Amino acid sequence: MNVLACPDKLKGVLTAADAARALAAGFRRAGVEAEELPLADGGEGTAAALHSALGGEWRTAFVSDPLGRKVEARFLLLPDGRAVVESAEAIGLWRLEERERDPLRVTSRGLGELILAAFDAGATGILVALGGSATVDGGAGVREVLDRLAAPVIVACDVRNPLLGERGAARVFGPQKGADPAQVEELERRLAAMTELAAVADLPGAGAAGGLGAGLAALGATLVPGGELVLEAVGFGARVAGVALAVTGEGAVDRSSAEGKTPAGVATSCRRAGVPCVVFGGRVEPGASRELYAAGATAVFSLSGVPDRARDDLAEFGEALGRLVRALR
Repeated sequence: MNVLACPDKLKGVLTAADAARALAAGFRRAGVEAEELPLADGGEGTAAALHSALGGEWRTAFVSDPLGRKVEARFLLLPDGRAVVESAEAIGLWRLEERERDPLRVTSRGLGELILAAFDAGATGILVALGGSATVDGGAGVREVLDRLAAPVIVACDVRNPLLGERGAARVFGPQKGADPAQVEELERRLAAMTELAAVADLPGAGAAGGLGAGLAALGATLVPGGELVLEAVGFGARVAGVALAVTGEGAVDRSSAEGKTPAGVATSCRRAGVPCVVFGGRVEPGASRELYAAGATAVFSLSGVPDRARDDLAEFGEALGRLVRALR
């Protein structure tokens, strides 16, 4: 009898692979075998999660960063011929120093260039993972590079926000990317003026990555919930069947964790399979557990929340759960 260590990343602290490794090490210290299955929700880390589960070949291309400077970015060619491209790889907020963050002047052009590089590499289809971008341009930069899609494109969205309004790209994500209140309203006006996005503005995920969801949908791409896509791609249903326990989580468990994020998707799949599911968070916001229990979680735990302790926290957490699994055998 074994367990499945299937976390998402702890953003800015541990990759999903590192988190899975720490959990599994703790279980093994308790004498319980653990399978490592790092996951993602369609945002940053999606390509790495799919590579870990499915294999493939990493490729690189020189593209524009959010300020137009040339940088080397990578994408993944899967064994089935599709490519996985992440917006964060080309135009991620991590590419900018804090003083450079200005959503009014950055561009998503680099993502368009990375998608084009994947097409040029012979990709038969493309999965674009949105999340972590520095931009709120509605994909205007992407559309400078691409006026059509040369093959089917699926866009994995890690949020369900529409393009405009109180839950839209500018008002929800603009401040995270450096916009002050006046700039947020200017970004909202710019997005609303893009008549080419009007038909797709209300799609779930249209506001993802600063409106890149809408921008790609306007080119003919299909928007899907990222967490569900990743779980299906890695064959999660088959891999969780028969295990004693599945453990998932992310850096911060909040109300969005139940809206298409990895913890809720894993909990739902576990409930269907009749497998107990434990969810952890580096921190768990008040009220967030309720939605996860409704999704199928058996228990929700908060770790210390101290970034420097994250790896040790997960190993100790895995060891404690492993002892419990052994006691209940």
